[in-house]
Amino acid sequence: MPAQNFPPDRQDPACIPELGTLMKDTSRDRIGEFRGLAGPHWSLRPICGGPEWEVEPEHVRPADPIERLQAQNARCNARSRGEVL
Repeated sequence: MPAQNFPPDRQDPACIPELGTLMKDTSRDRIGEFRGLAGPHWSLRPICGGPEWEVEPEHVRPADPIERLQAQNARCNARSRGEVL
């Protein structure tokens, strides 16, 4: 499902994060980069690469500082191993 660049009627545009913001999906206990809107859902992409997933906005919050640090460290480690990101 392609991401759209405009919010559905029930989402406040001021609450939508900037592209690339690290977010925590509390329903899956995963960190991902915000990639855009997919209808009423938000699209997140794993920090070390992989397919995007969709999540309801009420299950997403900004990653706290330690979660951001862990995610950035995981990305650096994946790059050093030569994994495709």
